[in-house]
Amino acid sequence: MREANPGAIYLKDYSAPAFLINRTELHFELGEEETLVHARLHLLRSPEHAGQAPLELQGQNLELVSVGVDFDELSPDQYRVDEDSLVIDKVPEQFVLKTTTRIRPQDNTSLEGLYKSSGMFCTQCEAEGFRKITYYLDRPDVMAVFTVTITADPARYPVLLSNGNLLDDKILADGRREVLWHDPFPKPCYLFALVAGDLQYVEDTFTTMSGREVSLNLYVEEKDLPKCDHAMDSLKRSMRWDEEVYGRMYDLDIFNIVAVDDFNMGAMENKSLNIFNTSCVLCHPDTTTDAGYQRVEAIVAHEYFHNWSGNRVTCRDWFQLSLKEGFTVFRDAEFSSDMGSRTVKRVEDVSVLRTAQFAEDAGPMAHPVRPESYIEINNFYTLTVYEKGAEVVRMIHTLLGPELFRAGSDLYFRRHDGQAVTCEDFVRAMEDASGCDLGQFRRWYSQAGTPELRVFDEYDEDARTYTLHVSQSCPATPGQASKEPFVIPLAVGLLGDAGNLRLQVAGEEPDYETDDNTHRVLVVDQAEQSFVFTDVGEHPIPSLLRGFSAPVKLDYPYSRGQLCELMSRDDDGFVRWDSAQSLARRVIEEVQQQLAAGQAARVDVLLAQACERLLGDSSLEPAMVAEMLTLPSENYLAEQAKEGEADVELISRARAAVKAAVGEACAGLFLQRYEELAITEPYAASGEQIGQRALRNLCLDYLACANSDYLALARDQFGAADNITDRLAALRALAFYGAESDWSKPLQRFLEDWRGETLAINQWFTVQALMSDSGAVERVRELMQHPAFDPRNPNKVRALVGAFCAQNPRQFHREDGAGYRLLGEVVESLNHSNPQLASRMLTPLTRWRRYRGRAELMRAELERLAALPDLSPDVYELVSKSL
Repeated sequence: MREANPGAIYLKDYSAPAFLINRTELHFELGEEETLVHARLHLLRSPEHAGQAPLELQGQNLELVSVGVDFDELSPDQYRVDEDSLVIDKVPEQFVLKTTTRIRPQDNTSLEGLYKSSGMFCTQCEAEGFRKITYYLDRPDVMAVFTVTITADPARYPVLLSNGNLLDDKILADGRREVLWHDPFPKPCYLFALVAGDLQYVEDTFTTMSGREVSLNLYVEEKDLPKCDHAMDSLKRSMRWDEEVYGRMYDLDIFNIVAVDDFNMGAMENKSLNIFNTSCVLCHPDTTTDAGYQRVEAIVAHEYFHNWSGNRVTCRDWFQLSLKEGFTVFRDAEFSSDMGSRTVKRVEDVSVLRTAQFAEDAGPMAHPVRPESYIEINNFYTLTVYEKGAEVVRMIHTLLGPELFRAGSDLYFRRHDGQAVTCEDFVRAMEDASGCDLGQFRRWYSQAGTPELRVFDEYDEDARTYTLHVSQSCPATPGQASKEPFVIPLAVGLLGDAGNLRLQVAGEEPDYETDDNTHRVLVVDQAEQSFVFTDVGEHPIPSLLRGFSAPVKLDYPYSRGQLCELMSRDDDGFVRWDSAQSLARRVIEEVQQQLAAGQAARVDVLLAQACERLLGDSSLEPAMVAEMLTLPSENYLAEQAKEGEADVELISRARAAVKAAVGEACAGLFLQRYEELAITEPYAASGEQIGQRALRNLCLDYLACANSDYLALARDQFGAADNITDRLAALRALAFYGAESDWSKPLQRFLEDWRGETLAINQWFTVQALMSDSGAVERVRELMQHPAFDPRNPNKVRALVGAFCAQNPRQFHREDGAGYRLLGEVVESLNHSNPQLASRMLTPLTRWRRYRGRAELMRAELERLAALPDLSPDVYELVSKSL
């Protein structure tokens, strides 16, 4: 904890390490009261640092038992130890450092380093957790071959795992068990992993394209063995896809996954020993929603893909975090698209970007994909680094095309295998493989904020030309008042009376060989540009930003009629969804104005008519119809308001009025589709069934919102459901639109039925957190005292308090400030025990400048936190930057 304000670390100050580590030998003696860690580090002075620089190793919360160099133990006057480091002034050019440290994993509530979860030892070392295990050069550009010995009581810990291959397993004379693991691939210490516990496992095998058989093992508690099949199948699909699409084979003989209850993140890609949050690996229809099944598949793929994009080639420093995360998010998104609906996946990803990442870009924590500085690196595991970073990679893919992009990735892996590199190295490989100059494109890595494209058009009937005039700008962000033009791939089409028109850009040779002549990617790289299309026989409707070709905001003056045409007839699925969202947003904003003026809500019938057409469109898959019919969220609508003008009360009332009006106007069709989409076959997490359930449950939501008589459907569905997706949809309808008499007994029954299932109970917490009645804050406080709630478990904190603060805006922003006080108290309580979780929970308060009538209350809670004497660096950074 801080005694003074922590200082920032800057990218410009990077320097190569003074020492390197060739080999790391660790011996863990695991005990109930304490754990001893014996380390032998084979060090040598870096050629770039010739001279007598002292050896400085990082360490936190460690008790140093002994330290020696080669064969000599050092006396206390030969080294210095403080709360953050071990410094030895005089060392040889090459030597072996031997240390023994004492740690207490059972007291480690930060869930970083080595800690205990449900009686099991496990680790989380990214970003800087390894320094809580032993003194080390805890930075990603120091890579070593690890050999790990683990000694433990075999009765308590029959499973002892680490990275690499198992070389030895024996029982010692004193009855303890000792295992020896060796990972032949050099890695930074953030990829180190250890697990020791009483676990069971499911096993399978995978044969690589070279014919080598890999043993696959998924370790869980015995009660969770029936929930492993989906993750194992996802792993095998991921391994095959990475071979077929990227030519990447797995490189060891064993791949292990372990499920852990207490975990700050979703999962961790430790070399050959992935550690997962249970919520991201366990699946069963009774406890896992359809969205949960899809999330597990995506996260299993993400962590596996890291074996190359992150492990074999890693990042030089933490400023380059998007080098591995952005690239891997792009890869897992492509995998998910290939496994299911590409359009639906794209829509889901864009929804996250527009609602949360764009908000990050517009807030006090705005930073480039590659930040210039940070105080606490854990705060930069952000949507900007991950999701926007993936969009940057996607734009390179769009600009180069799939074949040249694959050539670039092949060159990148071949050139940098076993190295710690930078974002420039990735882009340079793409340039060298394609011959394309990406110099200006690099601004996406260094400039923060969301670019804005303003577009207007002209049609010359006599010349049969159609012109798009495009200008780009980017708002000021902290530390960056002005921005240079980005390179923005703008995918376009032109919609005519009979469908999408053939495109020919003036000055370009016609391409008669391609079938894709209704779609073109324009490269916007100047502040203002114009693009002329020739031989256009009618004034078209522009189909802009197709496939969301760049992470930008788009301003074009569409009429409501044009939006209806696009959402009904355009051949780009994303544009159809985006047009539906734009139409709904305009109608909701119009109702907001009516309510603000004291008028009754009058909902434009055009929206209901458009929804009717969608419900009757058999050409669209049900999952896509569900996405198009889902109204923009309250959080997204708040982000569209000008700074200081978001009125959460008006937004909530207007959105509810529009939903009820559409539900009432289309009740017959909603009911018809609800009945048609009933599934009589056993549950399957297939794309077809998931889409059917999504649309059916959306129909139920509209019906229940429009008329309480339809709550009978929800009661019947809750009783008859054979899966938690349908059960929760029914429970939400009862809880959100019914009286207490409608939801109290179903809630109690859900609790009784699934009391022993943690994942299901977390959903039970979330349903109650999202109920928007006036007693929501008090209900959340009461639930925090429930026996099933554990304030030390990140999943439970996120399921209850996190869901309330982030997804129940009307009650979080209650006018008396009770929601802000609740969040502030939770952050304060976590500040000591789990600073990383505390800072992540704080995000809703950082947007205080956006809200009308609430800003002062939100700011006051931030100021109260800022005045606390012992803020962790994690919380301090967010609070100070927000104020």
